[in-house]
Amino acid sequence: MIQGKKKLFFIGIAVFFLALFSLSYREIASTIASYFEESNQNISGIILFYGDGCNQCATVDDFVKKNNVEEKVLFTRLEVFDDSANANVLADRAQICGLSVQDYGVPFLWDGQNCIIGYVDVIKFFQEKIAKKTKNP
Repeated sequence: MIQGKKKLFFIGIAVFFLALFSLSYREIASTIASYFEESNQNISGIILFYGDGCNQCATVDDFVKKNNVEEKVLFTRLEVFDDSANANVLADRAQICGLSVQDYGVPFLWDGQNCIIGYVDVIKFFQEKIAKKTKNP
């Protein structure tokens, strides 16, 4: 009888710790998920999405460097090939523009309201921003 109670006691303890671990794991996973959701939502303004190894992205980067664009236009860069959270931000912005996955790639620029796709249009966007800034300092 005593051995049966000990077994039941140990089974109860094991179930308790499994339940505790399960609740802790869910809480941790939920906290991590909410962190990424919050950080993605806090990204605002002009966002330049690019991918490491993308030739067209390198063309945009060369233009940005040669023309000191970062000193003239405030924007955020997000790499999407190696960062799934950034890729999700890109997908969210593309969805706002009504684009499906097949309709966009990088370089991709979000100006706060509109999607601009491709190195030619992204460079044109920055040229226009710089021109406006020089006309109206």
